[in-house]
Amino acid sequence: MNAGEGFFAPAGASRLPAARWREGVCEDGAELVAEEVPVALVYNGISHAVMLASPLDLEDFAIGFSLGERIVRSARDIYGLEVEEGAHGIAIEMRIAGGAMMRLKETRRARTGRTGCGLCGVESLACFEDESFDPPRDGPAVRFDADALHRAMAAMAARQELHHATGAVHAAGWAGRDGELRCVREDVGRHNALDKLVGALARDGIDTAAGFAVVTSRASFEMVQKAARAGIPLLGAISAPTALAVQLAQQAGLTLAGFVRGGRHVLYSHRERLS
Repeated sequence: MNAGEGFFAPAGASRLPAARWREGVCEDGAELVAEEVPVALVYNGISHAVMLASPLDLEDFAIGFSLGERIVRSARDIYGLEVEEGAHGIAIEMRIAGGAMMRLKETRRARTGRTGCGLCGVESLACFEDESFDPPRDGPAVRFDADALHRAMAAMAARQELHHATGAVHAAGWAGRDGELRCVREDVGRHNALDKLVGALARDGIDTAAGFAVVTSRASFEMVQKAARAGIPLLGAISAPTALAVQLAQQAGLTLAGFVRGGRHVLYSHRERLS
């Protein structure tokens, strides 16, 4: 079914008037278009960031963003969470622990602005270099099978309802060691999709080191950063990584695989973890 055909519009999509040009003929109709809304992340009454995101799984997004930005150390540091829709966007109001709020205030002093990128807004290159990770929790004995990696990536297509309808969103998924997808999240932003995935895993109490993540995007620095901070030992991307992403993956002890598609992949770091 084409995006403009039928009557079903999945959550996160709107049907808008459009004109189709096909083989020299123009036809008036409608198309399903992915929604993108401003989402404000508010901590203890203080607005910290405004992101453009798909209006889906916003509680997962708030938790994953908070963990990825190291505002909270665990989901338990978030005492309350409310999603409020307004005339100009959506606000996610969170009540967080006192220690987390102190860290947030320190972060706000060091940064002038934020986007989905892991570096945008830092005031100096020294902030970039001050990145550290705990040793990988899975240990050297844990291995993943290459077939499991490809099984998970191949299964992503069937779980991308919003992308099938609009063709405009990314997805991030988490699979167990057998390659079976346990959780998938979609968003117009690849960073947001991964944040939502991390948040969903945290809410369900899933041990991120017991499986791996796959993403339908390139593997940029910030994608590797988010995965490593979440304790995910293996990240598979359908497209290419950047050199900085490879450098960070090596430093963080994360196995990074790119071009995971069509029965092939390229390993860029810690290849010993993938058989």
